[in-house]
Formats: sequence, C-alpha cells, structure tokens
Amino acid sequence: IREQKIPPMIIVGIDNAGDERLKEFLAYRSFNPPVLRPLGRKYPDFLLREVVPFIAQRYRTAKGPEQTGLGGSSLGASISLYTAMAVPGVFGRLLLESPSLFVSNRQLLRDSRRFSQWPERVFLAIGTREAGREDKDEETVDDVRELGQTLRRAGLDDKRLLLRIDEGATHSEGAWAARFPQALGFLFGS
Repeated sequence: IREQKIPPMIIVGIDNAGDERLKEFLAYRSFNPPVLRPLGRKYPDFLLREVVPFIAQRYRTAKGPEQTGLGGSSLGASISLYTAMAVPGVFGRLLLESPSLFVSNRQLLRDSRRFSQWPERVFLAIGTREAGREDKDEETVDDVRELGQTLRRAGLDDKRLLLRIDEGATHSEGAWAARFPQALGFLFGS
C-alpha cells in the first residue's frame, strides 16, 4: 500500500472455533478426518448476513465483487473455495493458500469441475513439503494442480489465475506470510 502497488484496503480476519474448527470449516461429511455433522454450509450465510454488514456499518467500504475478496489458508482456504462456489458473483478475488482438498473425499475438487462463475482473480498456492510425508506431499500438490487445471479449463488465463507451487515450503503461517505480498499484489494490483 505504501508503495502504491495495491490500493488501501480493509482486511478482516475471522477466528476459527478452535477444537470445532473441522466441523466449522467443512461443508460436507468427512470420514478422514471424521466429521459427521459439518457446519460449513452455513459459512457463506454467516459472511453475508453478519460479517459483511458488521464491517459496512463501521467502515467506509467499497461495494462490488471487483473490490471484495475472500481467502484463507488450509481449511480456511477450503471454506473460502466452497463459499466462492456457493455465492458466485459476490467475491471478485479469491486467495487459496494450501487448501485442504483431500477432505470429504475430495468433494470440493468434484464440485469445482462443474462450476463456471469463478471470481475475476484467483491466487492458488501450495508448498511441496506440506504433508510431512513424500507420498502425501505429492498428493497434496497434485490436488492443487488439478484445481488449477480446472480453473484454466473454466477460462482463467494468466491475468486471472496465479498458481504457485512453492518448492520446499511447509504447511505453516511462515510460508503463507512469505507469499502474502505476492497474493495481494496479484489479486488487487493494477
């Protein structure tokens, strides 16, 4: 912002439910990890009925999807992906850091193949050492690559999609923080 690479903006962080985080951020039942009564389908409504009006009442906010983004890391990225598909046209920018696409038997990946109303810009990133086991690391990266290919097939070119495979990066706040400036620049830069 100081270097005028992106406009001034409001960033809202939403805390998770701690021990109930899996239940809160999964939209579908999952057996690995076990979540039989997920609450994630309520998340888009929570954002649109509670969070967005709360912020709009307290701050001067820009309106429209081109000014509005959504994102998260890990399960936060997964629920952000779900939300973008559940309420298309609301969020014009989508930041997906290390999305947990394996949960719920990869249902989000299947849903994404049938979806076409993607946000105007998507930043999608994953590290190559996120799972801590080589076979799982490859699987995790493959899932993100598959989502990237789905987005490409849906028409997102290099101006709309930045897919970053971060060699050696782990599933950590440090890795996400290191990529955050690039993500904001891509999503909101001119």
